[in-house]
Amino acid sequence: MTSPHPAEHLAAAIRAGAAGLYALEAGCELLISTGWLHRDDFTRFIRTVTPAAAGTEVAEVDWQAVIASRDAGQLPCSGGENRVLRLAASIAAGIPVDPNHALSGLDHASITRVTRAVRHANGTRPDEYPDR
Repeated sequence: MTSPHPAEHLAAAIRAGAAGLYALEAGCELLISTGWLHRDDFTRFIRTVTPAAAGTEVAEVDWQAVIASRDAGQLPCSGGENRVLRLAASIAAGIPVDPNHALSGLDHASITRVTRAVRHANGTRPDEYPDR
């Protein structure tokens, strides 16, 4: 079954929904950058709405439901994907994560994404990174 919204459309709506909240923006960008929006079993955790005043579609991730589904074994993924997903949920929604477990075993690309997300959550937007 194909998602009713292409990943790029969902990404734009999620970004619109998170706009202005650094930690939420950071967690959402981490999620977007790791490909979760290409999975139909994941996109069921995203709610989209079009506010009448703005006319722009916005979306939000139900972070609690995502992690509950992972914990119940209903959202299969690799160990690395699980770690990054849990870090994204922690950054975006404050869901507790064990950093000792979550950070161990991540590949270089994932560590780079997580580092960017932490910096973003702390108020440094991606276009302000000195090491770009």
